Amino acid sequence: MTVLQRQLGRRLRQLREAARKTDHDVAQSGLVFRAKLRRIETGQQPIQPDDVRDLCQLYGATPATTDQLTRWAQTCTQPGWWEDFDPASTTRDRLYASLEPTADHLYIYELGQVPELLQTPDYAQALCLGVNPDASQAAVRDHLKHQQERQAVLIERTPPMRLAAILNENALTRPVGDPDVVRQQIQLLCAFADRVHIDIRYLPWKAGAHPAISAGGFTILDFTDPDDPDIVYAPTLTGARYGERPAELTEYRRIFTSTYALSVPISDYRL
Repeated sequence: MTVLQRQLGRRLRQLREAARKTDHDVAQSGLVFRAKLRRIETGQQPIQPDDVRDLCQLYGATPATTDQLTRWAQTCTQPGWWEDFDPASTTRDRLYASLEPTADHLYIYELGQVPELLQTPDYAQALCLGVNPDASQAAVRDHLKHQQERQAVLIERTPPMRLAAILNENALTRPVGDPDVVRQQIQLLCAFADRVHIDIRYLPWKAGAHPAISAGGFTILDFTDPDDPDIVYAPTLTGARYGERPAELTEYRRIFTSTYALSVPISDYRL
């Protein structure tokens, strides 16, 4: 099964449970037999887009959620996937938001900014408004709330999510907000790195050309559950690629490992 098929099943199950409907209720509606529904919700069987719409209507899903899950159903059997970012949506609406909390190990490479998962609220707000000065207060608040929820998973989940992150030195020297914002951000990175399951490093300028220099930012997500395929997430300004093919994952792992060897612990950084 593909990662998209697996996540589609999970989202449909969450919608059903939120609507307080049992699999028997769904079967009684005549839309899907109970056995088939179980296979769909566990990602073992694909579902047609029209059936997704019918289930979403039964569960009282919003039009935006219905449209999103219908799009997933159209391509969920194909390994690898491109997701267009809807300008009206938020980060919590993207596929990655449902993948990250279930991953066992994250490998993050970031270029010009601190990874979203590791940002302070002040840094995140300054970055948000720098990228989009017209962002509404509500959108910024939602982004910060989602970020705090993600950090809670990183810190509090049992068993812990393991994280290895590499960021470029320019992400530490770039004046995002005032000097205190940058200083507090670096302090938070060091505090995160003190945790046994978190490894944060930076790539100094003197490293010169390196294996990830033309790769762009990316995250490799590893899962111990054999039903969850490992995946590489490579976002751009307008969308993101989710790669599942073994050769693709192998290449990104090689890039991360080689770049990691050139990096140094965040605790060694001095303003």
